[in-house]
Amino acid sequence: RVARIDATLAGTSPHQLAKERPTVQLDLLFSNILSPPVLFFALGMIATAVRSDLSIPDSIQKLFSLYLLWAIGFKGGYELSHAGLSLDVAVPICAAIAMSCLTPVAAFPVLRRMFSAADACAIAACFGSVSVVTFITAQNFLTRQGVEIGGYMVAALALMEAPAIVVAVVLYRGHMHKSRAADSDEAAPGVMPLIRESATAAPVFLLLGSLLVGLLAGEPGWKTLQPFCEDIFHGVLVLFLLEAGMTASRRLAEIEGIRFKAVATGLVMPLIGATVAIGLGRVLGLSVGDATILAVLAASASYIAVPAAMRIAVPEANSGLYLPMSLGITFPFNIAIGIPLYLGTVRLLWPETIG
Repeated sequence: RVARIDATLAGTSPHQLAKERPTVQLDLLFSNILSPPVLFFALGMIATAVRSDLSIPDSIQKLFSLYLLWAIGFKGGYELSHAGLSLDVAVPICAAIAMSCLTPVAAFPVLRRMFSAADACAIAACFGSVSVVTFITAQNFLTRQGVEIGGYMVAALALMEAPAIVVAVVLYRGHMHKSRAADSDEAAPGVMPLIRESATAAPVFLLLGSLLVGLLAGEPGWKTLQPFCEDIFHGVLVLFLLEAGMTASRRLAEIEGIRFKAVATGLVMPLIGATVAIGLGRVLGLSVGDATILAVLAASASYIAVPAAMRIAVPEANSGLYLPMSLGITFPFNIAIGIPLYLGTVRLLWPETIG
C-alpha cells in the first residue's frame, strides 16, 4: 500500500519505482561522496599517509574555524528572521532546538564510559548538532518523492548547530571542574558559572553572537554580507576540511582498540536520534515532510561547525576519532540508508498517508 502511494507521488508505477529507487540512492551516495568537501578531506588524509610536506599554519586554520562559525551563525540568524515567528513555525523550531540541547545531555554520560571526557564531549556535540549536506540531500530526495517540507525547516537547521556545542562544552567543563575539585578537595563551581564560562568561550560566543546579529540585521544585513558569508564559504570549507583530513589521519593511530566502539556509535546514534524525532513529530502533528526532515536533522552529525568549535574550545579532543565517525560513518549511512528509512517509517506511522 505504501509502495502504491510512493508511486502516485512520484508519478511512476510500483514496478518502475522499485527499479528506480536503488539508482536514485546510488546517485545520492556518489554525488555526495564525490563532492569537493568530502574529496578534500580525503585528500588531506592521503597527504599525511604519503608523508607529504603539505601544511596549513595554525593561525590560518584558526582563522578558517572562526570564519565558518561566523558564517554559519549569521546565516542562521537571517534564516530565523526570514521565517517569522508564527505558532506553526515556532513549535517545530523549538522542538529542534530542544533535541539539539538534550542530545548531548543524554549522550555524554554514556559516551564517557567508552571514550575520554574530551572525546565524549566532541562526539556528543557532533550528534547534537547537524550536517548541512545531509539536510540538503534529504531535501532533494523528498522533492523527488513529491513530499513537501516547510521553508522554516532551514531555520531549524541553522538553530540546531549552536545549542549542542554550548551544552557539550558546559558538560565537559563541569566534568573537568569536578575532577579537579575531587583531587584538590575544593568545591566545584555551580551551573551558572559553568554556563557563563562556556558561553563566553571564543567559538560559542562568536556562533551565538553572529546568530543574534543576523536575526537583528535581517534582509538588509544579509544583502550586505551575502557575498562574504555565502559566496566564499565553500572555498574556505574545503581548505578547512583539507587540514582536518591531515589532522585526522595523523591521529587515527590513537583510536586503536576502540574502532569497533567508534563504528557502533556512528551507526547507533543516528537511529536513536531519528526515532526520538519521529515520535516527537507525531506528537506535535508535523507533516510527513517536516517530520522526516526533523528525523534527518536529529540523525545527522556535524563535521563543520563542531570540529571548528572543538579545535578552539576543547583542543584535547581527538579529531581522528570524531571527524571520521561523523564524516566517514554516519554521513554515508544517512545518505545511502537513513533518509529513505526515515521517510518510510514516517509514512507507516502517519495514518493520513495510508488512509
